[in-house]
Amino acid sequence: MRIPPAVTDAAPGPPADIAGALSQAIDLLASDPSRAEAAARQILTDSPGNPDALVVLGTALRVQGRFDAARQVFEPLAAAAAGSWVAHYELGQALFGLGRTREAAAPLARAVAINRGLAPCWRLLGDILMVSGEVAAAQAAYARRLGALAGDPRLRGAADALADGRPGLAERDLRSALAREPSSLPAAHLLGEALAQQGRIADAERLLAQCAERAPASAPIGQSYALALMRGGRFGEALTQLDRLLAGDTRDHRSRMMKAAALTETGDYAAAAAVTAALLGDFPDQPRGWLVHGAGLRTLGRIEEAIGAWRKCLELDPDCSEATWSLANLKTFRFTADELAAIETRLAGPDLGAEDRANLLFTLGKAREDAGAWALAFESYARANAIERARRPYDADATTDLVRRLKALVTPAFLAQRAHWGLEAKDPIFIVGLPRSGSTLVEQILASHPQVEGTRELADIQVIADWIGGPPADGRRPGYPDRLATLPAEAFAKFGRDYLGWTRAHRRLGRDRFIDKTPGNFFHAGLIHLILPGARIIDVRRHPLACCLSAFRQHFSQGWHFSYDLNDLGRYYADYVDLIEHYDQVLPGKIHRVIYEDLVADTEGQVRRLLDYLELPFDPACLEFFDNRRPVATPSSEQVRQPIFADAIHRWRAFEPWLGPLKAALGRALDAYPSAPPRTGGR
Repeated sequence: MRIPPAVTDAAPGPPADIAGALSQAIDLLASDPSRAEAAARQILTDSPGNPDALVVLGTALRVQGRFDAARQVFEPLAAAAAGSWVAHYELGQALFGLGRTREAAAPLARAVAINRGLAPCWRLLGDILMVSGEVAAAQAAYARRLGALAGDPRLRGAADALADGRPGLAERDLRSALAREPSSLPAAHLLGEALAQQGRIADAERLLAQCAERAPASAPIGQSYALALMRGGRFGEALTQLDRLLAGDTRDHRSRMMKAAALTETGDYAAAAAVTAALLGDFPDQPRGWLVHGAGLRTLGRIEEAIGAWRKCLELDPDCSEATWSLANLKTFRFTADELAAIETRLAGPDLGAEDRANLLFTLGKAREDAGAWALAFESYARANAIERARRPYDADATTDLVRRLKALVTPAFLAQRAHWGLEAKDPIFIVGLPRSGSTLVEQILASHPQVEGTRELADIQVIADWIGGPPADGRRPGYPDRLATLPAEAFAKFGRDYLGWTRAHRRLGRDRFIDKTPGNFFHAGLIHLILPGARIIDVRRHPLACCLSAFRQHFSQGWHFSYDLNDLGRYYADYVDLIEHYDQVLPGKIHRVIYEDLVADTEGQVRRLLDYLELPFDPACLEFFDNRRPVATPSSEQVRQPIFADAIHRWRAFEPWLGPLKAALGRALDAYPSAPPRTGGR
């Protein structure tokens, strides 16, 4: 970028000799910044305060890595020359170099407000916004960068429409542009972005792949293509694309952030943590960066480092309630009395947002529970859950209706008509049930077997169910499971192949069997059997009061909207038991049940039964699961790295005085536990 002359609004042109010296100094910036610095200082000796010479001096200092000296030049210059984009842009770069990235955002935003065509500034601003967690604003900045890079002013309107969240308008303008000039690469690239923003991922991916083939050296196109691959679940291919980009520019911050996300999705948490640690070297003052890094460290079992990351987050932003809850969510962490007093003070304030209030109430509930103050703990949990229940609507009747329709559809006759339609593969092991049932423990035990690989809670079965359901069948309810009855035979095997293909990226160890531990897949046991008849399904069940209360006390980062109300929890558990009992009737022997309390009481016996069901030989490593250092991303990550202990089995009894609504909603599912309630009337 060549520095423009006359950074002040109405500065007269410099004398000819100074203008020549300035031109020479500018030319030296890229090749010899130290000589450019010397030349600028000489000009300032002859012409004190010359703004153009100050820009050259500050830029030369910044290019040499002397960021604080550059800042001292540009701060007063930017204040004096409010209309100078170059002064603001250079100040932002100097602050970024000092690690003061949050401060850098303001002058960078000022620079692009003055000069909307400043593509490098849009890029850096987008990077800062993305690390700070302002994803929508970051995406808008990246889109405006594409408009600046396009060169054709007619394409900037489409880029602005993308930045403003109007992809349909952008698509219309871009198709017109391509009709005029079919070979326009910038227009094709922007069209790919518009398609992706509208959720038309396959179309976007195809178009962006063509763009990447035409311009393999273009980082913006490569990033768009990699993002489309990630949106389509093709994380391995996205990583290949990102590694190619990073080989050309190791400081490509956006590609590094995307790589960390893709590595996390494939289960390579150690590599992801290495990337986020490196990013924090460039963004050391970003609280959100430390928050995310801490979560990755916890997944790896590096608890002390995770605590350090979250402490750093709170040092930078004492009001970050997510970091506060993250610390509380560690089973062995304890806040000091002063820290708890500060939390209570914040909760007493009137201006606290709902999300922050819920985070802090869950934190306070955990602290009060640790202190044995059961009534106060339950009060905090109840208040926190009430906030989340209002923020995350849940329709218990819809769940009950889904169970009813599944039972009506998946009958012995229905299954017999479709026998052997699916893909005969024994690779997947599905662990289903409710959250906080002990499923992570069972996963850890099985993942310690040399023939079994643990992955994560995968969304692929739900994706298949959603695709089958399509839009609502009657304008009110989705078409799943009813549309299963309309599918041709070949569709079931295709879904089985799709599932195995989509999940391959998560099978990093290449073992014969792998675990999909998505609790809600119990709804889809019939679908799983139809598309993968050789798959095994394990139902992990825990005492309903213990399981439901544990979910009520746990602030989940996403999903599980039924967990924020005791009545909803009880109904969900009862529906779950009812549906599994139906599957036991129509698919006898298909689902293997593990009762958590039995597993604690007789670990070896229950593990042997489990392995027999899976047709796997017994391996002693399954009893030493706590030595398995595999990443664990669920709230139970600390417990499964310890030997089994029975201390928490009856912890729910301390809260029993307040569990009346839960007991009433559970009904016969509570009375009959661990068996299913008798199938007479009622549910």
